[in-house]
Amino acid sequence: MTHAPRIYDAFLDEHLRSHRQMAFVSGPRQVGKTTTCRQHATQTLNWDNDDHRETILAGAQAIAAQLGIHQLAEQPETLLLDEIHKYNRWKKLLKGLFDTHADQLKIIVSGSSRLDVYQRVGDSLMGRYFLYRMHPFSVAETLHADLPDPAAILRQPHKPGQTEFDALWEHGGFPEPFLKRDPRFTRRWQILRTQQLLREDVRDQTRIQQLDQLEHVARLLNDASGQQLVYSSIAKHTRVSVDTARRWIKTLSDLHHGFLIKPWHSNIQRSLRKEPKWFLRDWSNVSQPGPKAETFVACHLLKAVEGWNDLGLGSFQLAYLRDKDQHEVDFIVIRDNEPWMLVEVKMTDTKLSPALAKFQKQTGAPYALQVVISLDYVNQDCFKKQGRPGVVPAQTFLSQLL
Repeated sequence: MTHAPRIYDAFLDEHLRSHRQMAFVSGPRQVGKTTTCRQHATQTLNWDNDDHRETILAGAQAIAAQLGIHQLAEQPETLLLDEIHKYNRWKKLLKGLFDTHADQLKIIVSGSSRLDVYQRVGDSLMGRYFLYRMHPFSVAETLHADLPDPAAILRQPHKPGQTEFDALWEHGGFPEPFLKRDPRFTRRWQILRTQQLLREDVRDQTRIQQLDQLEHVARLLNDASGQQLVYSSIAKHTRVSVDTARRWIKTLSDLHHGFLIKPWHSNIQRSLRKEPKWFLRDWSNVSQPGPKAETFVACHLLKAVEGWNDLGLGSFQLAYLRDKDQHEVDFIVIRDNEPWMLVEVKMTDTKLSPALAKFQKQTGAPYALQVVISLDYVNQDCFKKQGRPGVVPAQTFLSQLL
């Protein structure tokens, strides 16, 4: 597959130019991490390659010697260590490599698990890396491969190509099916990727033995994208304890099968008592139009929130709103601890949801937008007006994110 320009090329360009820390690139299986990271590396060591593994196991000095970093050079080597988190002493290796050779070597670390969740006993890497979370293609990324302006992180609206938008909707944003755009290939790719994640990744990186039951949980979650999770119901259907169901769903989140967003309340303790909502990472696997629309926008919002955080553009959080009377808004984006943006998603309904005005008044969020998938692009800034709800086309709104 030809490497299509990614916004994460700009992430890594800026990082390697500006920072001495290691770049940790985390993201779902087959999201394009290795392909992108290799564009920025002069040398690659992959834990899954037997020859490379021997070098890694020989230690930091053996790696340095193979790279020849003690020889005079115009530019330092850039080493990509791929899937290194599968090595049980990976943190100690990286610490030694970085502490000894940081002035002579740039290091990129990529992995299909959430590298940021490996905060276990051992040598700390605190202060030695910056994390970049890689996501599938989004509407904005089909238009822009440059970084947003730090002074105005929301982009100006730009019309996406209809072919690109339709391909994203039908095939998802993972590079291979998105670029290939073949329905038969997409179906086979989806099945294989899910099998690899549920069998290989779970087997290699967890202690879970009941793989058949875990696959049943994953099937239940495929039909639950966009819904509030009830752990007791999942546990009952799969004949496991509630704690086990909760732990398995966290594992599926850590392996990027999906993600959870929590309800937001200014009182954090109150928000923790409510169940989270679950979303698949691959919206093309969602069959019903309504949940697919909500998942589509959820994935775009998560990419924007995590990208802005990773670029140091502020402190952002994605959540949802629901009150005791069951009034709900699909998403709220918190910016620097203040409500910033309310988003309600509809497939075709342009009648403004009354919950937007209700929650905008309660939260004081400047923006409250009803994002409608079926509406045609309008060449106007969705964020031009503050203080009252508005209906906006998904193509316009999503073009202004990341």
